[in-house]
Amino acid sequence: MFEQITPLLLTYNEAPNIARTLAKLSWARRIVVIDSGSTDATLELLRNHTRADVIGHPFTDFATQCNFGLAQVRTPWVLSLDADYELSDGLVEEIGALADNEDVAGYRAGFVYRIYGRPLRGSLYPPRTVLYRKDKARYRNEGHGHRVGIAGEVKALRHVIYHDDRKPLARWFASQQRYAAEEARHICAKEPHELTRADQLRRMAWPAPLGAPFYALFAKGCILDGWVGWFYALQRLVAETLIALAVLDRRLRGAPSDERDGTAPG
Repeated sequence: MFEQITPLLLTYNEAPNIARTLAKLSWARRIVVIDSGSTDATLELLRNHTRADVIGHPFTDFATQCNFGLAQVRTPWVLSLDADYELSDGLVEEIGALADNEDVAGYRAGFVYRIYGRPLRGSLYPPRTVLYRKDKARYRNEGHGHRVGIAGEVKALRHVIYHDDRKPLARWFASQQRYAAEEARHICAKEPHELTRADQLRRMAWPAPLGAPFYALFAKGCILDGWVGWFYALQRLVAETLIALAVLDRRLRGAPSDERDGTAPG
């Protein structure tokens, strides 16, 4: 199965993360990396990885960037990863042992969230479809992020991916401000019944900032993780507060539903 899979990565100033991601892809014959203008050591680190094929492409939005990346892949299967993901050893073995079942169009994986290498008992990070047939996939924007649509059956993988973003905290704050603006635009442009339960709460503006840190701490057990658990809960508080402020800002200004803020890679 490994010979039929090409990992696909999007990068923008991922020097603190990219080496850990690449270390778990030693089985890949070719890794397609779509870089949107990194200015740190990301490109230098990628040049040291002989199987990484780095293609520069200006960033407009995540879905466009991902769909451009799909067009560069030559194998029937794609393993789509963020540059702060690290495959678990169990997942590498599981992927390698998969049969190329024509009835399956993709596979989703769950995540273990790490803070500077220390795993949390739980997080609000949902499972994602990460492995799929190239000809069955198409990305679309959804809020600040993106989602892949798969034409066919998607099955769950047993093993996990580690999410461990070690970029500076100031970078995280800047990214969250941009993400909040896009998330607010998405939420305000939809009718409530068109939104997920989480986005319905965000549309109300006040429940999510109050509920997210308590949910992380007590429902997900992060209070038992010590300072890293508090760190994650505070991140959720800040992220949801920024979204709530952006939603209220649009309402108070009477912003049209199609008004966009400038976006950039995070």
